[in-house]
Amino acid sequence: MNLDPDVPFAVVGEVGQMQVLHTLNAAAAAAGLQRDQPLRDAHAVCAGLITKAANPPEDARFLNSLARWAEQLSPWVAVEGTSALTIDISGCAHLFGGEEALLDKIRIESGQFGLTAQCGIAGTVGAAWALARFAGRRPGPTRSGDAIDQEARATRSRAAKRRHWECGGAAPTAPCGSGSVGVQHIADPGKIYQAVSPLPVTALRIGPDDAAALNRLGLRKIGDLLGQPRAPLARRFGKGLILRLDQMMGSAPEPVSPQRAAPRFATRLSLPDPIGLREDVTAALDRLVPRLCRLLEKEGQGARLIRLEVYRCDSTVTAIEIGLAQPADTPDRIHALLDLKLDEIDAGFGIDVIRLEAIVTEPIQRRTRAGHLDADAAARARTDQNTALQDLLGRLGGRVGFEAITRRHPVSSHIPEKTAQVLAAAWSEPASGWPAPPAPRPLLIWRPEPVNAPDHPQPSATFRWRGRDHGVTEARGPERIAPEWWLDEPDWRSGVRDYWHVVTDRGDRLWLYYAHGGTMSAGWFCHGKFA
Repeated sequence: MNLDPDVPFAVVGEVGQMQVLHTLNAAAAAAGLQRDQPLRDAHAVCAGLITKAANPPEDARFLNSLARWAEQLSPWVAVEGTSALTIDISGCAHLFGGEEALLDKIRIESGQFGLTAQCGIAGTVGAAWALARFAGRRPGPTRSGDAIDQEARATRSRAAKRRHWECGGAAPTAPCGSGSVGVQHIADPGKIYQAVSPLPVTALRIGPDDAAALNRLGLRKIGDLLGQPRAPLARRFGKGLILRLDQMMGSAPEPVSPQRAAPRFATRLSLPDPIGLREDVTAALDRLVPRLCRLLEKEGQGARLIRLEVYRCDSTVTAIEIGLAQPADTPDRIHALLDLKLDEIDAGFGIDVIRLEAIVTEPIQRRTRAGHLDADAAARARTDQNTALQDLLGRLGGRVGFEAITRRHPVSSHIPEKTAQVLAAAWSEPASGWPAPPAPRPLLIWRPEPVNAPDHPQPSATFRWRGRDHGVTEARGPERIAPEWWLDEPDWRSGVRDYWHVVTDRGDRLWLYYAHGGTMSAGWFCHGKFA
């Protein structure tokens, strides 16, 4: 989006149900707009304001790109929040002609990107953070009536005869810096106190509530806090305020943790002439897939999600994605899944570039088999069988989705309907060693349905269920199951159950139980059906 730098422009974000200004250019700031200002107020102040909705994922990717660019200044670069970088330039500033020359370089190159950089250099992270954001700003009132010019006329007339800070007005302010230097963005070694003293208390990275409370007490500058006893401040505002003061002055450590660039597993093939046949794309994959697998194997990773991007002659791009049930780094498994989706690619007027990237990867644990010959052969057979199953899951998941393929796993519970849970097959291992139940369980289990039968624990000769009369030819049981007393489940409020395997004269094999009664009345219920 190319705009005239003289045109006011702002990026708009959402805070609750209100749109506010998130980022401004220099022209918008010169027009009197401010960050976190409601959009409706901004349009009232500047009718020619142009806005664009914020895109946090794109902003995060752009900030990571800036972090890689900043590595030319120092190898110790960390991403701070969503709009700042922290750089440890210890021992690096002299390579650029000093700290001031380094700041000039950052501002000039940021301007080439269309950005406005606010920088601060100090011996601590907290002081540099404060100088970058608040250098040149004056602490002011935080509520209506806190300043002298907002009080009543009679009050102002009397207050004019006295010093304004004795009447509840704003504390004396001084330009950020020392002497006639003006705005100071660089704190000289050993002079952090002089650099940060004129800054407002919000430069301590404290919450707005604490900052407002400090302002109401007349403590508007960091220098006001540094001269106060620590114990009363800690009792009233907690240890967080003291920690921020210590971090700014260097009494408490605050290391910079550099962001480690995530490895990218991608390869591309530029074609001398455009292609459009399926066979040509397959031939290109024969070269790209092994190359990608070598990159994965070198890092001990396996691909779980792979994207194939096709760049056409008309400057358009189309892409397909495949997922794998288990991480893999073998060309045969990846190539077979890509072949299933090649028909979805529209070559258009021809394909110039093909790019293959592993978007999601997972570590692969290499296993060395050892032991007797028979044990090794059995282990190889199990591995081959598991690989074939995973390949089948990968092909099915590519067509119907991996979430549609599930498997059941045992759960440690004596409640019949809780003895198993359903998991996605692609993200779970096959279950082994299902615990044997104390009695056979039915094939189908549903929520308990009432049964009309005499109210006594032994099965009667006849009962009525689902509107039909049934005669009992055989009954085996009982199996007593108690509820989980630590949970409150509506279906188990009927108390202890006695389960019976009942065979009816219609040939049905039902799973009935007699509830002895708890918070609900006793009675007979049908819970399932055997095969």
